[in-house]
Amino acid sequence: MGLIVQKFGGTSVGSADRILNVAKRVIQEKENGHDLVVVVSAMGKTTDQLVSLAGELSSKPDKREMDMLLTTGEQITISLLAMALQAKGYEAVSLTGGQAGIFTESRHGNARITRIEDDRITEELTRGKIVVAAGFQGRDENGEITTLGRGGSDTTAVALAAALKADKCDIYTDVTGVYTTDPRYIQGARKLAGLSYDEMLELANLGAGVLHPRAVEFAKNYQVPLEVRSSMQDERGTLIEEESALEENLIVKGIAFEDQVTRVSVCGLPNDLSTLSTIFTTLAEHGVNVDIIIQSLTDKENGTISFSVKTNDLEETIDVLETHKKKLRFKKIESEKGLSKVSIVGSGMVSNPGVAAGMFSVLAKEGIEVKMVSTSEIKVSTVIEQDDMVRAVEALHEAFELSGKKAPV
Repeated sequence: MGLIVQKFGGTSVGSADRILNVAKRVIQEKENGHDLVVVVSAMGKTTDQLVSLAGELSSKPDKREMDMLLTTGEQITISLLAMALQAKGYEAVSLTGGQAGIFTESRHGNARITRIEDDRITEELTRGKIVVAAGFQGRDENGEITTLGRGGSDTTAVALAAALKADKCDIYTDVTGVYTTDPRYIQGARKLAGLSYDEMLELANLGAGVLHPRAVEFAKNYQVPLEVRSSMQDERGTLIEEESALEENLIVKGIAFEDQVTRVSVCGLPNDLSTLSTIFTTLAEHGVNVDIIIQSLTDKENGTISFSVKTNDLEETIDVLETHKKKLRFKKIESEKGLSKVSIVGSGMVSNPGVAAGMFSVLAKEGIEVKMVSTSEIKVSTVIEQDDMVRAVEALHEAFELSGKKAPV
């Protein structure tokens, strides 16, 4: 007998029939003798619909009011799932993020969890109830409702598992686990039996949408065993832990990719030691997330700094830079849209030199231009034309043995 935290995403609870299916999965674990905390997302496309509705009323809706609006999606789901469990004869109680004791920083739209007071959840579990908690939300110290950003239900589930010292956290999705790459685009993609926290974190940060990066960070920091499983099929998923002994034969474990990337170049910058820190401190203070960075000198006195951002953040990025132009001392800003990022990830890269060279060789053979590069011990990321993205992933997936052929190293 133990404590399991389960998380079900929006697709898994997208209709009354699917909520009943989730209730069945929850009851199976309850009948196995486990205490259960179930974290759920909003039904299907509810969040997108609410965002669209707000957009019809205001071109720039207030962030506090957006949090008030968006958190209603999860509240609908928790109450419906609790009703479904009760109708089947099981005691259940639904709790909002605030009622579940999830405290966050005072930031609307993308808050981070600061602490969890688990008294209420523990009390309900002691009474034998199944706790159904709203994902994606919490409250700050002033009682204001906050949201954790898109995909924040994953973070809710893992954070609760860490706070409650759960034996396991199961993330149920519409796929059967974590794949070598996105099976919706690449026919040869296959499910991985296991990954390390570091590998999963890289994949999540680089565009793999199966798990939220913050959730993987929580799992790594608090050593919470994760399993990504299907909510529709009863089979084992992908186990994520500190060191995975599974799939050890693969140098590269997965390929992540994302579109809607833009390269921003800040030109005519003074060539001094404070330039980099000034620019990126300014952007960070205004919540602009920057990815790959390249610095180059045009002459002894001037240089250019290029970096990538999500295309949706381009307008805000330029606005921040232009507002602080006098302090930053640049001459002009250039941008290039229509780009994508393709990354290879695998802990085996540490002990196998030449993996990056193999990647560049594959892309060169495909006639794909690499515009930016970023590396770490276990990943290599490239920025390429968006039109070349799927072709690049297909070629790399084939070359690095993910489709069963010889790796280019």
